[in-house]
Amino acid sequence: MKIIVPATSANVGPGFDSVGVALSKYLEIQVLEPSDSWQVDHDLGEEIPSDERNLLIATALRVKGDLQPHHLKMVSDVPLARGLGSSSSVIVAGIELSNQLGNLELTADQKLDIATEIEGHPDNVAPAILGNLVISSYVDGHVNSIVADFPETAFVAFIPNYELKTSDSRGVLPSEMSYKEAVAASSIANVAIAALLTGDLEKAGKAIQGDLFHERFRQKLVKEFAAIKEVANQHGAYATYLSGAGPTVMVLIKQEKEADLVKSLEALNLDGQVCPLRVDTRGIVIEKD
Repeated sequence: MKIIVPATSANVGPGFDSVGVALSKYLEIQVLEPSDSWQVDHDLGEEIPSDERNLLIATALRVKGDLQPHHLKMVSDVPLARGLGSSSSVIVAGIELSNQLGNLELTADQKLDIATEIEGHPDNVAPAILGNLVISSYVDGHVNSIVADFPETAFVAFIPNYELKTSDSRGVLPSEMSYKEAVAASSIANVAIAALLTGDLEKAGKAIQGDLFHERFRQKLVKEFAAIKEVANQHGAYATYLSGAGPTVMVLIKQEKEADLVKSLEALNLDGQVCPLRVDTRGIVIEKD
């Protein structure tokens, strides 16, 4: 059996801790034979445990503590601590691993509730489970979510070679906003979502770049952001935004302009990878032998 979970890009500007989209990078978990103890084969580095301390197994056992241990293989092209939902993809995979091995028959909503409780907010885990664009809220321990198609566009990601931990990125955010600022920030987020749902990427892009919740505080942590945004604007991009907590910088642009943008960004010789992506419409996928 194989469990496949997509990467995700959260926030999408003003949708802070609420909005996310599934994208075409993937975590794959291959479930091999039962064993006496948990073993996770991976090439993600020595700092990632290979036993029950691995987040995948810890999550699975949190859902059902008496699972039969298995030998597993983990392969991922979702980079760690880059703002593409690497930990969320593992949490979602762990819940599904428990669901499959424990015959729990969890619904998508139940998986989302569990994942959000573990992660603390639904912006990454929701699209990882459901695919597409997902708008969610998490209030008083309850998740509400809406799944929608993302308007037709190319996603071009600049993925730096350095990590930015979510805890560090959250550390630069203010502890509170004035009522006036909160109303303004909320109105921008409302327009962004309405424009995405009606397919108006021009208005959506302006609202995405007008975020007041987090990007103005976090952009200073990603030194490449300004240069990428300038080049993207030269190519007529809809929007440039920080993916999740960063440091990945995401550009939304017409598909016919994607190749030229990629060349221009690569010509900047920044310390990272320029990666064209597409929306994943399936979310988590289970392939059984």
